[in-house]
Amino acid sequence: MTEANNRPNDGFHVFDTTLRDGAQREGINLTVADKLAIARHLDEFGVGFIEGGWPGANPRDTEFFARAQAELEFQHAQLVAFGATRRAGGKAAEDPQLAALVASGAPVVTLVAKSHDRHVELALRTTLEENLEMVRDSVEFLRAQGRRVFIDCEHFFDGYKANPEYALAVVRTAHEAGADVVVLCDTNGGMLPSGVREIVGTVLAETGARLGIHAQDDTGCAVANTLAAVDAGATHVQCTANGYGERVGNANLFPVAAALELKYDRRVLPAGALAEMTRISHAVAEVVNLTPSTHQPYVGFSAFAHKAGLHASAIKVDPDLYQHIDPELVGNTMRMLVSDMAGRASIELKGKELGYDLSSDRDLAGRVVARVKAQENLGYTYEAADASFELLLRDEVNGGERQRFFELESWRTISEQGPNGFAGNEATVKLWAKGERKVATGEGNGPVDALDKALRTALEPIYPALAKLELVDYKVRILEGQHGTGSKTRVLIESTDGTTTWSTVGVADNVIAASWVALEDAYTYGLLRADQRP
Repeated sequence: MTEANNRPNDGFHVFDTTLRDGAQREGINLTVADKLAIARHLDEFGVGFIEGGWPGANPRDTEFFARAQAELEFQHAQLVAFGATRRAGGKAAEDPQLAALVASGAPVVTLVAKSHDRHVELALRTTLEENLEMVRDSVEFLRAQGRRVFIDCEHFFDGYKANPEYALAVVRTAHEAGADVVVLCDTNGGMLPSGVREIVGTVLAETGARLGIHAQDDTGCAVANTLAAVDAGATHVQCTANGYGERVGNANLFPVAAALELKYDRRVLPAGALAEMTRISHAVAEVVNLTPSTHQPYVGFSAFAHKAGLHASAIKVDPDLYQHIDPELVGNTMRMLVSDMAGRASIELKGKELGYDLSSDRDLAGRVVARVKAQENLGYTYEAADASFELLLRDEVNGGERQRFFELESWRTISEQGPNGFAGNEATVKLWAKGERKVATGEGNGPVDALDKALRTALEPIYPALAKLELVDYKVRILEGQHGTGSKTRVLIESTDGTTTWSTVGVADNVIAASWVALEDAYTYGLLRADQRP
């Protein structure tokens, strides 16, 4: 692992603990390869410190630090090893956990220390005085080994409320022993911003130590608490990518970094890093195998999506009227949503996004608005089906006529259940394309899969470009209705040609008929993308 050579000024630390604290989230189980991949993404984003885990505590973290020495070449970050102060009654120089931290090769070590008197007595089962000596001895030992040391004061805010004198004594002891930063941890996540601001300010005045903040999100205030600590003088923030972490998570790295750069005007990241934030957020989500939150601030797919007609009218004049920043600053984009709430402005902006200028044809825009509202009244939704909306828009541009690549004569599906759990699904389609009548069958895992294969069999000889078409996602929703099991069904299908993905929607009285509508749109849009003529 090479030494970082392009870090922002050491006057402010952005410290990431995704690989340790973030990995404690339910549903996340990182391999060593995963941790190495995430570390590279975080370094690319420009954080100053990446906490890699607890070497010596489990084999996976020990292996990670060993491989990091040979495989990671950080440009911005320093690798941090996490551990605990020495055991009660022992000596730091003889403590095997501290020896493992030194052996990890990490230039920085974070030690967790007890700062709540009840935790010292009940969890560590030692005296308050011995705990202070454990902090002092551990910090001094690691400093003598050439390591930079940060101290995480676990349960600090709860401990301060219970016994402020002792909590302050832990901070002073760590600071005097040589810890570069003393991090105040809201371990249970129960603090609110006003309390954080008050306590951090008091601790800073009483101790003179350089302070950091580690906030859990149990009250939904982790980002706000982190920024409140900065307001009070903290110059070290601990976060995780996408807010991953124990229980409901940690302070989210991305809104914290964006707020510091864009709202506080602090340079905490390398030049140009903020514009990569959305991509980095989604890349980390991909590695941990969790779907990115669409409504995450700054980087979510819906963070700059506008639905209300009133918003669209204003955005048409000036996007800043309903956006707190330019989305391109964080690598995101503005999106206009098409729904029954849309007005002409929404349709014009969405048309422009898709490459159609409707501003000079008010009648056309009005027809599209009316059509959208009529379709949504039937159960359609175009918010997540841009391809179906574009086909609707094309219809109106062409005088209300759908440009078709094929004309359906009929389709049929058959499902059968046999002995021993055997299930079979077969579909037949009859259609006309380029003057030819095609009859094709297909078998699949379900009736819709069979229908897709039959349609592909019929059309690929005529339109070879369809060989690249692939259905990648399929969603069904039963719409509220008056007829129980006879309620309408909405189907959303996501397709790709290997380069771009698009979504289509279908609504009908049953799932197969709705799927056919969405399939027809998917194939039609795919052929248009392939520059085929209807």
